[in-house]
Amino acid sequence: MEIRTILILVVLAIVNALISLWMGQQAYTWFPPQASAESILIDDLFSFLVTQGTFIFLGVIGTLSYSILFQRAGKYDSSDGPPIEGNVKLEIVWTAIPIALVIWIAGYSYQIYDQMSILGPMEHVHTIAAAHAARLETEKKAATSENIEVFARQWSWEFRYSNGTGGNVTSTELHIPNNRRIKLALHSEDVLHGLYIPAFRVKQDIIPGQTIDFEFTPIREGKYRLRDSQYSGTYFASMQTDVVVESPEAYQQWLADAAQQTPVAAYNPASAEYNNRSSNNWQTVEPAAPPVVNYSSSNSQASDS
Repeated sequence: MEIRTILILVVLAIVNALISLWMGQQAYTWFPPQASAESILIDDLFSFLVTQGTFIFLGVIGTLSYSILFQRAGKYDSSDGPPIEGNVKLEIVWTAIPIALVIWIAGYSYQIYDQMSILGPMEHVHTIAAAHAARLETEKKAATSENIEVFARQWSWEFRYSNGTGGNVTSTELHIPNNRRIKLALHSEDVLHGLYIPAFRVKQDIIPGQTIDFEFTPIREGKYRLRDSQYSGTYFASMQTDVVVESPEAYQQWLADAAQQTPVAAYNPASAEYNNRSSNNWQTVEPAAPPVVNYSSSNSQASDS
């Protein structure tokens, strides 16, 4: 291969790499704000995948475009091509490179999952060994974790708090302290549900008959949206609520204030829609009774909704 051709390929590869790195950085802007320690890890992984995907895409498209424009046969050339046999070196190269890429992606993805450690000890045995993992470990030890029970049903969320000065408190809006390790015990009372908070980049299926331990660490105060990621029936689109991340002091004050309120049946959009349906509508599953809670979710919009 001529030196000139080699230099051209090297320059094109460098340009491709620079464009791919730029696209990888742009990928950070495609998501809601990073509101949990886990979101940083997930965004880093996604940026890595976008960078690799862009490099491969441009490389393949560039090669095809060059072949179509400059290596095609003449207009009236209907002759057969030269009888070229297989190239062993080329076969090894284009087999080894994809295998190496797959192993690299799989290894890095598992490392990110391992660092997140979002499942409890019964579901996931983890070892922590990287930069972001050290940050997560520090946050885990910074203060006592908050333990909250989550009950999912058709079609409402209910949260029960056992920590804090406020005693036992129930709500349909998830309140959590900032920079504390949050431990959720997930329960489903009927069908398969999914706890999904886009700003936290965490999602977990909630399986009937099982208690699933789920952990994350919020790092940004604000109001975010929690949605049911699984189709759980007719009114599942209404099964969403707010997640309020506040300072530990404000969280403790909220617990104390909520504990003083008399539990009442919370407003439930699914029940309201079901009760207001036309008499000639088709038969459907009746929503579960609205949860009786100290604090009901507000109707204000979250920052990532």
